[in-house]
Amino acid sequence: MILEALVQAMDRRDEVFQVIDDSEDVDEAIRRVGQLLGVGELASRFVLDLQVRRFTRDQRQAIASRAEELRSRLPDGH
Repeated sequence: MILEALVQAMDRRDEVFQVIDDSEDVDEAIRRVGQLLGVGELASRFVLDLQVRRFTRDQRQAIASRAEELRSRLPDGH
């Protein structure tokens, strides 16, 4: 789920920022963020498109709560 990838990126922001900083271009950053977080290209693109203001505690909690709400609606809870 994309929201879970965003939460994971926020929790590991130092690593994510380092991977992005070390990347030569956007395509490499997408690939490396995906490898770091264990997510696909689409989720990696969402991470790279994430506004820095979303890394505040309140925004992280709001996204995590929304992810949990959506997860609870799935039949198998995943």
